[in-house]
Amino acid sequence: MFKQFDVIAIGGGPGGYIAAIRAAQLGFNVACIDEWKNSKGGPALGGTCTNVGCIPSKALLQSSENYDQAGHHFAEHGIEVKGLSLDVAKMLSRKDMVVKQNNDGIAYLFKKNKVTFFHGRGSFVAAKDGSYDIKVADASEEIISGKHIVVSTGSNARALPGTPFDEVNILSNEGALRLGAVPKKLGLIGSGVIGLEIGSVWRRLGAEVTVLEGLPTFLGAVDQQIAKEAHKAFVKQGLKIELGAKVGEIKSGKNGVSVAYVNAKGQAQTLEVDKLIVSIGRVANTIGLAPDAVGLKLDERGAIVVDGECRTNLPNVWAVGDVVRGPMLAHKAEEEGVAVAERIAGQHGHVNFNTIPWVIYTNPEIAWVGQTEEQLKAAGRAYKVGTFPFMANGRARAMGDTTGMVKMLADAATDEILGVHIVGPFASELISECVVAMEFRASSEDIARVCHAHPSLSESTKEAALAVEKRSLNF
Repeated sequence: MFKQFDVIAIGGGPGGYIAAIRAAQLGFNVACIDEWKNSKGGPALGGTCTNVGCIPSKALLQSSENYDQAGHHFAEHGIEVKGLSLDVAKMLSRKDMVVKQNNDGIAYLFKKNKVTFFHGRGSFVAAKDGSYDIKVADASEEIISGKHIVVSTGSNARALPGTPFDEVNILSNEGALRLGAVPKKLGLIGSGVIGLEIGSVWRRLGAEVTVLEGLPTFLGAVDQQIAKEAHKAFVKQGLKIELGAKVGEIKSGKNGVSVAYVNAKGQAQTLEVDKLIVSIGRVANTIGLAPDAVGLKLDERGAIVVDGECRTNLPNVWAVGDVVRGPMLAHKAEEEGVAVAERIAGQHGHVNFNTIPWVIYTNPEIAWVGQTEEQLKAAGRAYKVGTFPFMANGRARAMGDTTGMVKMLADAATDEILGVHIVGPFASELISECVVAMEFRASSEDIARVCHAHPSLSESTKEAALAVEKRSLNF
């Protein structure tokens, strides 16, 4: 079989499937190739995000949050729970159902938008006659051809040197999301987004969790006032966090995992755990892509080299998402996918890296957009700060969740919002108002003068904006 397409997306994760749908909306004949398989060997569209990342982790976070609330907080509301029990198998089954619903949803969207789907691994074969031949390898092989290629092959978990993932004792995000029972002791190397979220799941369900972080600071990419507030909350919950830990030999056996490390004081230590999650970042995935077949350029980290508009060194070959530079975030991939489809159509696709929001879905949630106070100081930029604690917010009190604050940073001269940082309830939802404001280059006064519903958590954003000019009304 040989088919010719205007656009072919290699990879059906957030970058690829969104690029394919947008290109189809713009009138192109589009195909998408994706190799993910479900438990029955059928297609499982959505990439890492849908199958072993964003979606299943949020499903388990919600389940574990419900369990934690029932066991430790319902009594505060006058609700007595007796005989509370945990069915991990059912919890995982629900998680799998949520994943499947998302898989099926993307397949439906392909049919709706007339995107042709090929199930298998896509790889370059050759460039000829202004198009690119792409091999789809699965049970059988076929060649398809496209005028424009969008590479959206995502990323893989980074393993510790000499310590590969076995997904039994030494776990990546994949293994950590399908543990069949709550480990008594769980180790976590790295305090990044993925590790903290998954670690939170199993801590809530009863595991004793210890985090070994190599850096001397907690959540180094986060505004440090916010990071310290989060650290305090996590420690209070029972999460053990060792900063400045230098990990050495790791031994895995029938009885669990032994991790040798040197703590911040230079003392040799050993951590004995039942399971170990390694969360030290991710690497671009070009396995099986055959970039050499067409001369596609990669950088020293193995990522595809692109310019500011996601163009590679090859004409009409684009790349988006985790496989290129920039933050490895699903929504960043989606925005790049849309922008590339529109650029192919001769339009002006838009991605503003300065207003991409970040979220850590722990409890409390952490979310931010723009620059941190540390970055502004390093740049020598004069700024103003406004903060407002959730303990002074009526809705947060009613919810019984008053941990954290909203912090707003604005230019000292122009009052333009430069960054907003939130730790607390529903930070993932609250940050969107701030993203919109920054996209339109709003000032802190703009938010301060917008009427916010009462009582609502969003009033804390308004109060933080008021606090920039030291005129907060409720604190």
